[in-house]
Amino acid sequence: MSAASVRLTVVVLNYDGRALLQAMLASLESQVCEPFRTLVVDNGSSDDSREFLAAAHPEVEVLALERNIGVTAALNRGLRRAGTEYVALFNNDVELEPDCLAELLAGLEAHPQAGSVAPKMRDYRDRGLLDGAGDLLSWRGGGRRRGHGQPDDGRYDDAEEVFGPCGGAAVLRRTALERVGGFEESYFAYYEDIDWAFRAQLAGFHCRYVPSAVVYHHGSATLGRGFNDFNGYHLWRNPVWLVCRCYPAATLVRHLPEVLLGQLGNLYRAGRERRLRVWARAMRDALRGMPAALRGRREVQRRRTIGARELERRARLGT
Repeated sequence: MSAASVRLTVVVLNYDGRALLQAMLASLESQVCEPFRTLVVDNGSSDDSREFLAAAHPEVEVLALERNIGVTAALNRGLRRAGTEYVALFNNDVELEPDCLAELLAGLEAHPQAGSVAPKMRDYRDRGLLDGAGDLLSWRGGGRRRGHGQPDDGRYDDAEEVFGPCGGAAVLRRTALERVGGFEESYFAYYEDIDWAFRAQLAGFHCRYVPSAVVYHHGSATLGRGFNDFNGYHLWRNPVWLVCRCYPAATLVRHLPEVLLGQLGNLYRAGRERRLRVWARAMRDALRGMPAALRGRREVQRRRTIGARELERRARLGT
């Protein structure tokens, strides 16, 4: 199905996820929604994901990357290939309720100022628990999933604005992408979604949480559950760049104590986890990447349309 004939492309990011793709794609086939195009971005898988897709889902378009270029770069490849008015981004470890896409599109159409929408995410294994209800901003230099691990007992059943969507389940508006840009590829993995949400908020776009759109999330099925050197490195390095790129000067001055507290917390965890060498490497590489982060900052702040006071208000959304 060509991009010209549909308004929505669903981009599924896959890396060695053959065991997850069947259920994920089946949930897409069950969608009660206007026609859409499905694009699987295979990020250099070494399993039989591509053979499975060719045999079982020949209708699905596959963008086959020869090597793993990172989450952020692979997402950008999908965004560029999509070309449609709306682009849905899903990890391969989620499954959608049948009306999920229709509800997300309705949320975007009812709120033209929204550059993105976020569904309600439930834990795949314990479906009475929330995996996330949109993302919140932490002034320490990052984001967190609203309601993560809490019972889905109705407290997150109101449609409302939040700071941003989780990158593993979101629909983005093309006009917002054209204004804000894609994901920051230097991150490789982690924090790319909160960085995009921050830039979108600075550029004047909102994010709408749509609780009637439900997905089930396995959680860390690709990058692995638990704490390890890979995620520790990126979770310690990337917030430094996030603060450098996105915080307006007045905001940085106001929240500098929280930023420093966040960095001290990272150092404490590195010591507790006996990963001080990983932390030191992350800090070294964060400093090495600072010139590029500062260049990115100039572009981010150039596109900013809201002031520090409005940013403070938006940072409290959903709390």
